[in-house]
Amino acid sequence: MDQNKSLGIIILAGVVLILGLFSFFTVDEREKAILLSLGQIKETKFEPGMHFKIPFINSVRKFDGRVLTMDAEPETFLTVEKKNVVVDAFVKWQIDDVGTYFTAMGGDERLANVRLSQIIKDALREEFARRTIQDVISGERAEIMNIATVTADKKSKEFGVKVIDVRIMRIDLKGEISDAVYSRMEAERTRVAKDFRSKGAEQAERIRADADKQRTVILAEAYREAELLRGQGDGKAAEIYAKAYGKDRDFYAFYRSLMAYRESFKNKSDIMVIEPDADFFRYFNSQKGGR
Repeated sequence: MDQNKSLGIIILAGVVLILGLFSFFTVDEREKAILLSLGQIKETKFEPGMHFKIPFINSVRKFDGRVLTMDAEPETFLTVEKKNVVVDAFVKWQIDDVGTYFTAMGGDERLANVRLSQIIKDALREEFARRTIQDVISGERAEIMNIATVTADKKSKEFGVKVIDVRIMRIDLKGEISDAVYSRMEAERTRVAKDFRSKGAEQAERIRADADKQRTVILAEAYREAELLRGQGDGKAAEIYAKAYGKDRDFYAFYRSLMAYRESFKNKSDIMVIEPDADFFRYFNSQKGGR
């Protein structure tokens, strides 16, 4: 009897242990969970940690709560000129409302990616159809991505998903379209370069003409000032000579004659044909210059 009682206690303890194990579940901070009661959603908001459930009546479904990436297949879109461009894009998304996500998608991440891919393609197709090839290649790519992100986020709320970002990785042009676009871009850059060169040449001529004008003005002013200074110097020299001559006329005349003799008889080969009593030799006959 005691043996049966002990066995019953062991079995009861085992059942309690099993029920206890099935009565608790944990939610990781990287996860989102929903609690189902006989297949119906009972609770969707769980903080990370341990939680209680009724065994065999409640069940728990867990989903990845991190930011996920959906890499869409490259798609061909038409621009406003009816030219084909191949666009490669990807989407960053996250489960926002886990209850709606489970109801709409059955918690199937693959199905959510398919739905998101279609939404993104529709949004990009609409934006590319409004723009030229030039716009989508160089000018308005950031604007297209921003608009596609907002549009996709609004539409994806119906199945509990939040679109965080839409990124265009590459835009390829097909064959002759690519050649035509690059040729047009090259022609445009050439035109801009010629415009810059012509403006530069015009400015260079303007600067050169101004420099020549300033040079002429500076030289003229310098010549005028030089002549003025030379005239003042000559006047000053004449004044000094006049004062010196006026102080001692005889000495000044004698000094000038000596300077003339020095210049005239500088070389032994110099010959002068002149009368001895000429005025040039007046100081040879007398120290006062008399004849």
